[in-house]
Amino acid sequence: MSPIYFTITATRFYHGQRFLEPEMKVKLVKEPDNKADSEAIKVELPGVGIIGYVANSSHTVIGESMSAGRIYDKIEDEAVGTVLYNLSDGVICTLDV
Repeated sequence: MSPIYFTITATRFYHGQRFLEPEMKVKLVKEPDNKADSEAIKVELPGVGIIGYVANSSHTVIGESMSAGRIYDKIEDEAVGTVLYNLSDGVICTLDV
C-alpha cells in the first residue's frame, strides 16, 4: 500500500509548529460535531493537546497530501501519524497504518 500523506494546518491558532520534528508521533481524532467541517480531524500531541487540524482545503493541503475528507473514511475514530517535514506553510506527515 502506498503511504498516505497529510498536512497539519492551523498550528498558529494553538502552539505554532516550530517544535514539531521528524519522527514525532501525532494523534488524529475525528471531530464529527465540528460545526465548521463535518470531516474535521484534529491533531493532538500527548502532553500538549490540540496542535492543529488535518488540512481539508485545496488552499492548505501541501503537495501529495490527502485532505481530511479523503482520509476520513480510511481511519477509525482515532489514528496515529508521523511527522516527516516541518515546512513554512504546514507540516507534512504520514498516516501510520
